[in-house]
Amino acid sequence: MRTAYSVETVRAAERELMARLPEGALMQRAAAGLAAVCAGLLPRVYGGRVVLLVGPGDNGGDALHAGARLARRGARVTAVPMDPERMHAGGLAALRAAGGRIEPDVPQRADLVVDGLLGIGGRGGLRPAAAALVERIPRGVPVVAVDLPSGVDADTGEVAGPAVTADVTVTFGAYKPGLLIDPGASRAGVVHLVDIGLELSGPAVEALQHADVAGLLPVPTASSDKYRRGVVGIAAGSLQYPGAAVLAVAGALRGGAGAVRYVGPAAEAVLARFPETLIGRGRVQAWVVGPGLGEGRGGEVADLLAQDVPVLVDADGLRGLDAEVLRARTAPTLLTPHAGEAAALLGVSRESVEAGRLDAARRLSGRYGAAVLLKGSTTLVASGGSPVRVNPTGTPWLATAGSGDVLSGLAGALLATGLSGPDAGSVAAYLHGLAARLAGGPLLAQDVAAALPAAWRDARRP
Repeated sequence: MRTAYSVETVRAAERELMARLPEGALMQRAAAGLAAVCAGLLPRVYGGRVVLLVGPGDNGGDALHAGARLARRGARVTAVPMDPERMHAGGLAALRAAGGRIEPDVPQRADLVVDGLLGIGGRGGLRPAAAALVERIPRGVPVVAVDLPSGVDADTGEVAGPAVTADVTVTFGAYKPGLLIDPGASRAGVVHLVDIGLELSGPAVEALQHADVAGLLPVPTASSDKYRRGVVGIAAGSLQYPGAAVLAVAGALRGGAGAVRYVGPAAEAVLARFPETLIGRGRVQAWVVGPGLGEGRGGEVADLLAQDVPVLVDADGLRGLDAEVLRARTAPTLLTPHAGEAAALLGVSRESVEAGRLDAARRLSGRYGAAVLLKGSTTLVASGGSPVRVNPTGTPWLATAGSGDVLSGLAGALLATGLSGPDAGSVAAYLHGLAARLAGGPLLAQDVAAALPAAWRDARRP
């Protein structure tokens, strides 16, 4: 499991460790890791041209000390301060002693630029002086961010103004949520974690890895039959949108349940594609309701929510949900909105959800008393006070009609096998994204469903 921690948690761990170490030792650990990554990115260290954009805090100190290490190996290091009067004294002395230079403007010839303007405590985007330096970065030169791209909120990934877009981010001690959640994640590039000895607990965000998914995937035993493996009901599709039912069933059939039961007006289309499907109501271990349902079928959603089995609600099923009804349910509920649907459920703009995805997912889960899978460039799964799960798989090719229907069917089947709402949502998102990667692109939603068995095998590979 990859874990990310809040700024408050990281700061507390740093203070505890610094109390046990000689003064400056923790910064030297960070600088050593940063310098090693930078050295690996240079065509050659000796004679390599490195530009440091230096802010006034410890982030700038890390950059200066790393620059001093590179200068001692023969690199030509130039530091450009955001505020010359507030540079980190120890780092500045080390860089000068190693032969580094201080310049008032960004040189236009460089092999590498190091962003040491703001640390993890920065909020609200870059101030004008810092933004002006960033605008002067030579086009095409690789950028390495120190701990976090400057202008990205470490706790949320929000970008409230000008910000650095890095090719590589070297982060210290722990991942920060802003490195894993868009829009910040898209500005971080490749993230290198440098271990500086922090002792941490209570992550704010976590991301499943292959081993975690493999441990959660349902696997039939010799005594299994289709009913013991779970039956998932799909209430989806309409005369206008029969394909949504077909795609939801496709995802469900690949989701590990023993059988899929379909209820709705698209039975003929479903059977033509998947003759394995059971048609009509009957005993199920979980329901999926909403994909392609159309308008005027709120009573059907309410009927399924009244049943004492897990229910996944997606797409048209999300319209007009009653928070009190959901909070009163004793069986698990999993909501799977995209940003527009989440905005409607929260009564805010879509733009505010896109800008603050972590906050939106947490608020939805709290308001509706349900696990929430918020779809998007970074898919998040929130549930109560547990760490929010960030899905690390996927590809922009998944932005295609019907891919969400496949995801809903897959997650619903996992619910029917006995996984909790958060586990079903996060495992489904992981497999869904992995399948898309394996399928390549351009792709159709049905390509994602077809690639799910390969994704399943890949996740379980030792």
